[in-house]
Amino acid sequence: MAKAKPTKKRKIPMRKCVVTQQQFPKKELVRLVRTPEGTIEIDPSGRKNGRGAYISLNPQLVETAKQKNVFQQVFGVDVPDAFYEELFHYLDHQLARKELFKNDN
Repeated sequence: MAKAKPTKKRKIPMRKCVVTQQQFPKKELVRLVRTPEGTIEIDPSGRKNGRGAYISLNPQLVETAKQKNVFQQVFGVDVPDAFYEELFHYLDHQLARKELFKNDN
């Protein structure tokens, strides 16, 4: 009689939000990247080249990051206001999608 192998518990990758300094599962964060050209972009795939940092899916954190110059400190480059607007809309959209599809696991 063969023994059943116990299932391994998969390790969940954790990352730190640069605004709140809290640890979250990687899937609950959005990656931002400073490209080798020096621009800051949203990285939905998580695979773009460059220096990466994570922010949680709370759109209000964008305003906090702007007031405290968090992205300038993390990436070492000036961040245009248009990027903050784009990031706010992206996070708002992703949060709405998460709420909409939370029961589809």
